[in-house]
Amino acid sequence: MTIAVIIPVLNEARGIGQTLSHTATLGFDDLIIVDGGSSDQTCAVVESRAGHLSNRPSPASPPIRLLKAPAGRARQLNAGAAASQCEVLLFLHADTQLPSNARQAIATALSDKACVGGRFDVRFDSPRPIARLVGRMMNLRSRWSGIATGDQALFVRRDIFERIGRFAEIPLMEDIEFSRRLKRAGRLAPLRHQVVTAFRRWERNGPVRTILLMWTLRFLYWIGVSPYQLQHFYRNVR
Repeated sequence: MTIAVIIPVLNEARGIGQTLSHTATLGFDDLIIVDGGSSDQTCAVVESRAGHLSNRPSPASPPIRLLKAPAGRARQLNAGAAASQCEVLLFLHADTQLPSNARQAIATALSDKACVGGRFDVRFDSPRPIARLVGRMMNLRSRWSGIATGDQALFVRRDIFERIGRFAEIPLMEDIEFSRRLKRAGRLAPLRHQVVTAFRRWERNGPVRTILLMWTLRFLYWIGVSPYQLQHFYRNVR
């Protein structure tokens, strides 16, 4: 099967180069970066890294494409998905590193025709005990509920993605909303292979404060509060 990696970016110049260099070595078939109007050097970094990698041809290195889309993670993810013809779509955050066996893990999971998609376990790049605790809690919650977040690198069969209606273009909670619909479409694979993601958002706002805020936002979303109202409580969610 062919697998595309889609990465939405907005002012990610600091880390996108490392993510691209790592992801390009993992044997995927397409690597699409969708910029939502960055005001820093994100696009320049992507173009430079794409040029550098193209000068080192390898059967395992996919083409790197930079697209532009209106700001908003859901809109950017949908634009990236529309630009690829691959059979499987993997949605990856710009500050997240996939495990070295990610492609094989996805292919193995989707060899079961009843499996429509899945996600990875997550581990944060910080050695702090609170970071390890948050990661474990996220994985346990996801395994218990069947709901995943974007931090966990969601993947889905293209035909299923189109059938359930792509990402809802809402200002936040698009990953949870999509995951809920995906769960109803068929079996999901909660892979125990770990992606490593940045703990920066949690550090910036304070880990405990961020945990409480995220739990509150998700609880309000679960009881029916509109994402358009929730965005006013958390301006730094992106």
